Amino acid sequence: MTMTALLEQAVAHKLLRPLDVRFALTLVSEEVPAAVLAAALLSRDAGEGHVCLPLARLVPACCFPARHEALAHALFTAAGAPQCWRDVLLSSSAISEGEGATPIKLVGERLYLNRMWCNEQAVAAFFRDENRAIEHDEAQLRAVLDGLFAPVEGIDWQKVAGAVALTRRIAVISGGPGTGKTTTVAKLLAALVQLEEENQPRIRLAAPTGKAAARLTESLGGALARLPLTDGQKALLPEEACTLHRLLGVQPGSQRLRYHADNPLHLDVLVVDEASMVDLPMMARLVAALPARARIIFLGDRDQLASVEAGAVLGDICQFVSQGYSRERAAELSRLTGCEVEAGEEGGAQQLRDGLCLLRKSYRFGSDSGIGQLAAAVNHSDTHRALALCRASFADIVSHPMNDQADYVAMIEGAQKGYTRYLELIRQLDAEPAQILSAFGDYQLLCALREGPFGVSGLNERLEQSLMQRRLIARPDNLSRWYHGRPVMITRNDSALGLFNGDIGIALRQRDELRVWFPMPDGTLKSVQPSRLPEHETAWAMTVHKSQGSEFDHAALVLPGEFVPLITRELVYTAITRARKQLSLYAQPRVLELAIATGTERRSGLSTQFAGVMGAVGQD
Repeated sequence: MTMTALLEQAVAHKLLRPLDVRFALTLVSEEVPAAVLAAALLSRDAGEGHVCLPLARLVPACCFPARHEALAHALFTAAGAPQCWRDVLLSSSAISEGEGATPIKLVGERLYLNRMWCNEQAVAAFFRDENRAIEHDEAQLRAVLDGLFAPVEGIDWQKVAGAVALTRRIAVISGGPGTGKTTTVAKLLAALVQLEEENQPRIRLAAPTGKAAARLTESLGGALARLPLTDGQKALLPEEACTLHRLLGVQPGSQRLRYHADNPLHLDVLVVDEASMVDLPMMARLVAALPARARIIFLGDRDQLASVEAGAVLGDICQFVSQGYSRERAAELSRLTGCEVEAGEEGGAQQLRDGLCLLRKSYRFGSDSGIGQLAAAVNHSDTHRALALCRASFADIVSHPMNDQADYVAMIEGAQKGYTRYLELIRQLDAEPAQILSAFGDYQLLCALREGPFGVSGLNERLEQSLMQRRLIARPDNLSRWYHGRPVMITRNDSALGLFNGDIGIALRQRDELRVWFPMPDGTLKSVQPSRLPEHETAWAMTVHKSQGSEFDHAALVLPGEFVPLITRELVYTAITRARKQLSLYAQPRVLELAIATGTERRSGLSTQFAGVMGAVGQD
């Protein structure tokens, strides 16, 4: 059987997408069947968020599930099962090494789409080569830091992070929920305006989604208001954050950006929150648009889910945080903070490592918090402790095993109860849109999947039906999806309207007109006619991915009845840490156990580029 026929069989079994096969057959000659197969697999992996395809994975067991063993072996047999993939791949005119102008690149032992290779090179070069030290007066900087950070017992990692960011062009500050990332950045921005009185910096704030930008605006504004700054200094600080798309000037329906290497951003300092959500292509665009002398500070949780798109840049960078600082850097940070910062091991990526800081103490969850302990257990893959915590009697965690249809019905009823305050408000004639939007954020149903009874589509439909049966919501007719109180999430950016992927709005009928109200990053509200909205979906339930950048007083995680590889440790950890006060967990113990034991895999060569080792396996 020909390679083309076998690839079509793989599509029929949903092992490849039609796009993957079309891509491979269009670019690679069928005279090199091994290259056709590799190109199709590379396209599939890129669609799953991987940056590259290591040659070591070009074996049947790595590329296809065991239940499709016969088809996998047939594909590799048709490819010739080469002993040296490198030589065979380079015989194709579509694949080259180094600077060759081909759509596919073979670099070391990794296969890349050309655009992904260019993006990875650009990001690696920026973090590896551009992180220069910022000249400063040590005595002055120490005095400013002492004035902003109160003395604490032990190492004050927030103060260390401030010192790191104030003395390097590029800083990455990572920490879990409640470790004080926003407080830290507020204090370091205050330090900047105090230190640069004669040449005040232009500061901008950004985040990957509108929800994350709004949250950064609110939390950072509150933190800055509590700092001892003059009115003149406060006036120099940014009042709102924007999305990265808006910052870069994404053009509707186009890949073109207003700001790029030839037209850089007008700023001196950029703070990017929720950096774990920034994919590799967006990171490459962002660093390209940064002015040569501008500083950039990334904030995020290295243990959260990576972006839905390709790459896991923050995770790749933060691999090096545990290796510590150079001797000179540790001594400098000790002098600046008064803390005993120890040096790490000598080795590669030192320039990168000296710009990192991990915040290690959570101020949100006390020792009696089940949420905090469960998040830590999941993060450390401690399945035994995590399951024990779910069975324990914590005030802030309720675990519901999903054994039968009655448990599913109870979960729907629990979600309805979670939205009680919101449902009450939409029935009040005098409730303001801002009040209703705030109430909707009290509770959120989170899913691992998009389809099926345990996915977003199934849960939204079932919950809507339940609410209509109880007359808590009402559609004007069966043909319309719109009704008073319908929550929606934007799924496609529309810069003209100022709405972006992940923004949540509420449909409200006022004076016989239905409009959808959205909170804006500056704290104002915008209402839009339903017919003008970009692509959107009902948001009673949302995926854990879509919840990133948000927090809820009460979060409820629903896992399917059977384990699927999409359910990973990072997904469960991210869902748990969306909850401020209460977590409801609807899951079979075995499914939860397997999820905690399964880590997210994102293959890239970024970490080895940081270390300057291009032939190593690294994150493969």
